[in-house]
Amino acid sequence: MTANETVNGDGVPSLAAATRVWARIGVLSFGGPAAQIALMHREVVEDRRWLSEQTFLNALSFCMLLPGPEAMQLATYAGWRMHGTVGGLVAGLLFVLPGAALMLLLAALYVTFGALPLVQALFLGVKAAVLVIVLEALLRISRRALTRPLHYWIAAGAFVALFVLDAPYPLVIAAAAAVGLVSGKGSGTGEVAQGRAAVSPWGTLRTVLVWLALWWCPLVLLEFVFPGQVLGEIGRFFSVLATVTFGGAYAVLAYMAQEAVSGFGWLSAAEMADALGLAETTPGPLILVTEFVGFLAAARAGTGEADLVMGVAGAVVTLWATFVPCFLWVFAGAPYIERLHAMPKLKSALDAITAAVVGVILNLSIWFALQVTFSDVFRLDFGPLRPLLPDVTSLDWRVPVLTLVAGLLVLRLRKGIPLTLTVCALLGLLLSRI
Repeated sequence: MTANETVNGDGVPSLAAATRVWARIGVLSFGGPAAQIALMHREVVEDRRWLSEQTFLNALSFCMLLPGPEAMQLATYAGWRMHGTVGGLVAGLLFVLPGAALMLLLAALYVTFGALPLVQALFLGVKAAVLVIVLEALLRISRRALTRPLHYWIAAGAFVALFVLDAPYPLVIAAAAAVGLVSGKGSGTGEVAQGRAAVSPWGTLRTVLVWLALWWCPLVLLEFVFPGQVLGEIGRFFSVLATVTFGGAYAVLAYMAQEAVSGFGWLSAAEMADALGLAETTPGPLILVTEFVGFLAAARAGTGEADLVMGVAGAVVTLWATFVPCFLWVFAGAPYIERLHAMPKLKSALDAITAAVVGVILNLSIWFALQVTFSDVFRLDFGPLRPLLPDVTSLDWRVPVLTLVAGLLVLRLRKGIPLTLTVCALLGLLLSRI
């Protein structure tokens, strides 16, 4: 750490110094949101004191209430706080681009070599490990989200609505927000502190309009140039996803997995589990799993063979629709962070959404478990009830064995995700030879 990087709380380093640190964070940001936020805290609060502890915590609370990846949005806010819009862009892009480049390479290799028996055997273990990783995320998030008896009911209701009734995800989130708003017992302070700088409503409106134009104009142009093609479909779907998926990457995955697999047919449930396994082992936000889905959807469109050029185009469209909205939310909302903390009704509604996410992730866990463990899964139609059920005769005995091993490593021995994925992949290769 150089002298010009050492400043007291809420001090401002040079943009060049900050850029070097954001690049370092982007390359080292393995391990999911918790590990990424801890790394960011150490770099910008503890070691360099570029932000004060309270500023960091206020920003973290704000970003956790936004749709999209909270760690990337936190980096964007921190960059904005120190260097305005340019600093926010530098911090947010450097947090995403290293992992995005690696995910693009992995997706290209996957569509080229994924059908090989050796690769399929390795990914059998990865799928089993992913089941445990999602379960561990469910346990971690539920401890943080379920703070009131009402939250347990909201989580249970969200699960029943999704798993039993097959209700639309956006409707479930809207219903949870309404319940939280009516209950109105948020934890706002009632006091408004001063933000980084005063901003007028017209300034906020200008920011919103500029970023909406940046977000939508390329996607609308794509629809005109390639009408009725998969790239436009990808842009529309991931734009909706960026707007409604509160609660972090696993909530995004829950909605995306069922729509991409069952709705659009872009990839199989097993391939979705492979995508999450790859995202868990690369730097950057876990939401980069969307890039993998967009790549596969475009690469396979219209032909039985993979088109890598189309795959790259699909990945670029996906990244644009996924991350440009993140900059919109942060740049429009950042000046109002302290005011938002003083609004109990809004806080209560957002807490209810977080509680519903627990039910969403439970639904995801069961959906993944059924799809990976059984080769034949069907949806029962019995009036309004539409639960997903397996054909028990199609059980793959290797998956429960691998899942037990992954559970022992993650939940009992507290081993890291990379080690767990590696052990399970090699064990999957071994069991596939039996």
